[in-house]
Amino acid sequence: MLTDLRLTARAGELTVLLGPNGAGKSTLLRTLCGLLPPLAGAVRVAGRDVSHDSALARARRLAVVLTDRVDPGLLSARELVSLGRHPHTGFTGRLTPTDHGIVRWALDAVDAAHLADRPAAELSDGERQRVLTARALAQEPEVILLDEPTAFLDVPSRVALTVLLRDLARDRGPTVVVSTHDLELALRVADAVWLVDRTGLVHSGAPEDLIRSGAVADTFDADHLAFDAHTGTFGLRRPVREEVPATAPPALLPLLERALAREGLAVRAPRTDERPRIQCEASGRFTLRTADGARHPAGFHELAREVRAW
Repeated sequence: MLTDLRLTARAGELTVLLGPNGAGKSTLLRTLCGLLPPLAGAVRVAGRDVSHDSALARARRLAVVLTDRVDPGLLSARELVSLGRHPHTGFTGRLTPTDHGIVRWALDAVDAAHLADRPAAELSDGERQRVLTARALAQEPEVILLDEPTAFLDVPSRVALTVLLRDLARDRGPTVVVSTHDLELALRVADAVWLVDRTGLVHSGAPEDLIRSGAVADTFDADHLAFDAHTGTFGLRRPVREEVPATAPPALLPLLERALAREGLAVRAPRTDERPRIQCEASGRFTLRTADGARHPAGFHELAREVRAW
């Protein structure tokens, strides 16, 4: 249970909600959108308690994309996205040309225009997630809440959707709050972070604030995983069994270090009187020197197999 929360997500910014599995992120999002009542306190949008809003007023102010599976029936993807306009249509429920234009924009924004006429029930998980995100955009709310919107997307689509949400916040001014497990991407793109640590304490601030304070590393570091504050990425934590004198061009040195780290080896610069045991040239040609002579592995995969026996 999360307690003593005093969090602010600002208009025009992308706020990401991070934390381990079971930390309460989804419950917090459901509370923010009014699906679950807070045990104490209030959720306010522009200073107004959302619990005082009617269902229609709340639908105009808040859009939500949850992980719950949606049964679209016989609706096409376009018709499913069009549901996002119904809080604005009045009792007739008829969409105007302006409404139809917003639906087209929302589909285009998530790269789903080609899905518009497909039956929504036949969409893949990733395609359905895009369409549901488009439905939220079509509502044109003050606040958009999304729970794992990139969960079923491939890597380019994850980046594109996350950047879209950030740009949408900047260009159109809504408050966007996203729960995600894409930690490295979130830390690069988000304007602000709410980080639920292992004790249930929520840290808030810019990504760099939480990296500098050590909150990110404290929350996610594990026996075989470590967060590098300098690069903003996670890496394997493996015991080093040997330091190996090696050389490589600057562009290839990080790749060489990563490949050898998987085998428990660390790269060091050769001494002045010492020949490198591993040498990588700009062309990608490797030279591996052992007591039996020099060998030339064909690529990183063969190099890793060779040094594994050291």
